[in-house]
Amino acid sequence: KLLNAKGKTLYKDFGELLFTHFGISGPTALSASAHLQGEGCKVLIDIKPALDEQKLQQRLVRDLEQYRNRSMENALTDLLPRSMIPVVLRRIGVDGNMQANSFKKEDRRALVQVLKNFTFTVTGKRPVSEAIITSGGIKVSEVDPKTMESKLVPNLYFAGEILDCDAYTGGFNLQIAWATARAAAV
Repeated sequence: KLLNAKGKTLYKDFGELLFTHFGISGPTALSASAHLQGEGCKVLIDIKPALDEQKLQQRLVRDLEQYRNRSMENALTDLLPRSMIPVVLRRIGVDGNMQANSFKKEDRRALVQVLKNFTFTVTGKRPVSEAIITSGGIKVSEVDPKTMESKLVPNLYFAGEILDCDAYTGGFNLQIAWATARAAAV
């Protein structure tokens, strides 16, 4: 979910997300970026969406029992990518070297909450030179949709990304480009 500074949901999606060295990326992050409203927006991620809190608790109990004599960093490798383990443990204030058999019930509850509600504040977008999608361009109200001819300049036609229209990932922008190009060419 993408939330504004007041906590109102601006965008919600289920899909692929990539954690990178600069933040998040992937189809859901790209689609959510169209809804950013300045500073103070927060992202809330359910890292384990296939498990409700009760099933996640049961899974943790099982894993911690199986790996009871290992460190927490090693006990969680079946549940999380290795690079994410120190991040979530830090969020709940647990040392990764702690033995799994010392992990308390309160720690387990806190870990479930972090995994179901992994939250951070958006600090900005990447530079336009790295953009995959952008907004802006010729206003569609200034273009005849049947011919793609400018309503302001005769014999000037537009197609594709020069128009101020964009869509979510999944080929929609390509469809806009093809459809407007065909309309302009006919």
